[in-house]
Amino acid sequence: MRWFWIDRFTEFVRHTRATSIKAVTLAEEHLHDHFPGAPVVPATLILEGMAQTGGILVADNLDYKLQVVLAKVAGADFHFEVVPGDVIRFDAVIVETMPGGSLVRVVSRVGDREQGEADLYFGHLVAGTTIPKLFKDGEMLAWIDHLRICEVATNPDGSKAPRMA
Repeated sequence: MRWFWIDRFTEFVRHTRATSIKAVTLAEEHLHDHFPGAPVVPATLILEGMAQTGGILVADNLDYKLQVVLAKVAGADFHFEVVPGDVIRFDAVIVETMPGGSLVRVVSRVGDREQGEADLYFGHLVAGTTIPKLFKDGEMLAWIDHLRICEVATNPDGSKAPRMA
């Protein structure tokens, strides 16, 4: 089963940066067990939202020609807990792109407060060589449509980006 922890993108500047959001609600089953009577979002799920935002940005930077996988969390720090009713904003910036991978810096915010920060390294892999194909044909692009990337995507010069490949 695949799932997205982010709800949608609010900004997507191709090859540069992206912003996504996640509204946290009590309707999410995992919050009933973490912790009963005082639900908080596990930091691992915040990291998941960071990784999904950054990973899609990296995949787009590679024109979706290679598979992108989270290879390393180079560092992560969280400043306070996220609770139901909060809206998390993930701001991702590509720091460096190398032949084998990309480094992305992601900051999570709740309102105007910085909630967390992480440096994530994504590996670039060719399907069928070191790993099996992760997505069926067209599956990633369908997810991109659901996340509204095409509605907000721009090129680095500010012009409207064409529909993703």
